[in-house]
This record gives sequence, C-alpha cells and structure tokens, in this order.
Amino acid sequence: MTAFRKSPASSAPSALSETDSERFAGAALPIRYFIRKVNTMEFRKIFDTIPEQFDRWRPRYCAELFAELIAYAEIGPGKTVLELGPGTGQATDPILHTGCEYCAIELGEHLTAAMLRKYGAFPNFSILNDDFITYDFGGKTFDVIYSAATIQWIPESIAFTKTFDLLKPGGTLAMMRTQGDYKTPNEALYDRIQEVYAAYFKPEAAYVYKQGGFPYANAPLYGFTGFEERRYYGKREFNAEEYVSFVGTHCDHIVLPEPYRSRFFDGLRKAVEDAGNRIVFLDTHLLDLAKKPL
Repeated sequence: MTAFRKSPASSAPSALSETDSERFAGAALPIRYFIRKVNTMEFRKIFDTIPEQFDRWRPRYCAELFAELIAYAEIGPGKTVLELGPGTGQATDPILHTGCEYCAIELGEHLTAAMLRKYGAFPNFSILNDDFITYDFGGKTFDVIYSAATIQWIPESIAFTKTFDLLKPGGTLAMMRTQGDYKTPNEALYDRIQEVYAAYFKPEAAYVYKQGGFPYANAPLYGFTGFEERRYYGKREFNAEEYVSFVGTHCDHIVLPEPYRSRFFDGLRKAVEDAGNRIVFLDTHLLDLAKKPL
C-alpha cells in the first residue's frame, strides 16, 4: 500500500535517500567489512543486471509531484523533454503522456530494452542507449531536463554544466528523489535489522557514500536561477518477502557474495516475520527545480 500527501518542508521526517543510502536500504549503518571500496562511477551499470526486479520494486513518485512539475515547466505538446537515466520508467509515464517530445538517455542495455518494450509504440518517445557524461547531443537543446534518482550518479560539475548547456534559455532542470525512513515507525525492528547488517553485510565492493550526498542546491553555482525544493510525503508497507526483494535492488546489495548473501537476506526476512510480517517506510519525495536564465 502506498499513500501520498504534500506537506511543508519543515515537517519532513529524518531519512536517507534511496540512492544516498543504497548500502543501508534506508538505515544509517556504519560500514566496517568491505574488502574493496569503489566509487559511484563503477556502480552506474549495476542496476542493468536486474531490470525486472528493478521495475517491480523501485519507488514511484506521487501524482501531485508530477502535476506541479508539468505546470511549472509547462510541459506538453511542442515541448522537448530529456530524462536522464529513466531505469524502467519510474518517472516516465506522466511526462510522456503530456504529448511532449520525450527523449531519454539510459546507460544500461537491459534497462533500455525494457523502456522500448513499454513505450516504443508511442510516437513521441525516443531513447538513447548511451552515457550522458560522454554523449554528444549534436547541438540539440531541450525545454526540460529531469532526473529521477539519477543525476547523483554523475559528477557534480558535469551534471550541472552539461544540463545547463543542453537547456534552451528559460528551460527547466528538475531533480527528484525519494528518502525512505523506516526507523521512526519500526524502532525495535530497525534495531534488529542493524544486527543483521552488522553480522552479514560484507560485500566485495562497497558503494562509497559522499558525505551529504549529491549537492542539488549547488545548481545556482553553475548559472541556474530560482532554485527551490518541494516535498511530498507518502508511505510504503512491505511483508517480509517484499522487503527482501526491495532491499535486493540496492546497488551493493546486488553484488553481495555467498556465504553472506543467503544469511543476510534470510536474516532480514526473519526479522520482519518476527515483527508481524510488516515493515513501514515513511517516504519523502523531493523535487528540486531550477531555471536557465532567458
């Protein structure tokens, strides 16, 4: 079950984002056991190994967020829109269905194939299977560029400089992401899950989390104006099997080796089962907006 509401930013629960906390599945667990630490760039294609699971379990965004984005950026027929790293379309439908000229650029081959299966029949849909960092758009510009939990996988200077250059004057940069808090509604279960992480979460390659996460608010340093953040709230509930499937979509959880892998996921499953077979996430969906000056 998922529910959404919009609230003032000041009432947001404390949480980590789905991407900033990939290694924690929402929990602020210290990392002690990594054999090899890798940077963000090395993990960018890891989701391409699980396209079906990614499609089923990654969080979606609320209708109100999209309604406000579409109104703010005046997205519709005649407007050109670029989505960065759409995955399997977690944030694609509402934008595509405006009738805009929609284009996506997706690094993963299997994720690109999934997008083509879903949306290839739409006349206003196109997708590039390439790397945004190095791809040459050949002078093409866009009215809107948006990212749903993707832009943070791109180095800050490239992310902001290239999106700025690709936008038409007056164009919109929109960056959305989800913060999932499961400590507040499940205190005892949260502590039990931390014990499982401490015992068995020992990946060969660890996602190196940059303190503070991606600097979304730095957009004005690269020429953008009118930066603002909007927040929307919702709730997800999982049973034990669903929670294990969801956690399995986090980047360095995907590469967790045996014998730890089985013990880790079995431990998570048992923890949720013992807590009534239910775990609740209080979600904050963030939408950051900025404009390229006219």
